[in-house]
Amino acid sequence: MISVFYDGKCGICRREITYYQRIAPPERFAWIDITETAEPFTKQGYKVVDGLKQLHVMDRQGNMRTGVAAFIAIWQELPNWRWLSKVVSLPLVLPLAEIAYRLFAEWRFKHLGYDRCEL
Repeated sequence: MISVFYDGKCGICRREITYYQRIAPPERFAWIDITETAEPFTKQGYKVVDGLKQLHVMDRQGNMRTGVAAFIAIWQELPNWRWLSKVVSLPLVLPLAEIAYRLFAEWRFKHLGYDRCEL
């Protein structure tokens, strides 16, 4: 099973995860909103703030993937989305996707006010 650790208080994140939940094959993912249940995430040695900064996915081998790599891990398992995981993994596309995600993730973190409160 693939564990997806996401920020359920973020409207964008919540809508995207809800969509993935709807189309995901049964029993493939464990969807964990770290704002509701942080223990499975922190038990892995991460702080909640890490999970609020970017998406985290633990794959079947126990490897934690973050950011774009986390999305790729999800897309590889979703019907009709595998093609996107292959495109984003291309050598010229991956670095650009990582830059774009990092910029978005930093903006989202500040926009939600997480940078101004003690987590």
